[in-house]
Amino acid sequence: MRRHATTERRAAASAYTRIWAVVRRIPRGRVASYGQVAAVAGMPGHARLAGYALHASPTDALPWHRVVNAQGRLSLARTNLVSGLTQRMRLLREGVSFDRRGRVRMERHRWTPRAARR
Repeated sequence: MRRHATTERRAAASAYTRIWAVVRRIPRGRVASYGQVAAVAGMPGHARLAGYALHASPTDALPWHRVVNAQGRLSLARTNLVSGLTQRMRLLREGVSFDRRGRVRMERHRWTPRAARR
C-alpha cells in the first residue's frame, strides 16, 4: 500500500514538472488555456490537472497569469477577486487585451508553440 502511494506521488510530481515547463515557455503577451497547457505537456484532456499544478507551484516561480480558461476568462476571478485582479493587471501590462465581457481576446493572444506552427 505504501509503495503505491509513493508511486502516485512521483507520477503527480512528474506531471506537475512537465506542466510547469510548458507554462514557462508561454511568452509575454501570449496566453494559453489550461487544456492547451496539459496537451502540450503530453496529457491531453487533463486541463484540471494543469490547474492543480499551477495552484501547487511556488509563488511567482511561473508566469501563472498567462494561463486562462478556454473561453479566455480568468478562472481565479471567480474564487479570489484579488488574484483575479492581479492576473488581469499582469496581462494588461504585457499588452494582452480583453473584450467587453472581460475575456482575453484568444484569437489575438493565444500562444502557438513552435511544434504546432508547421
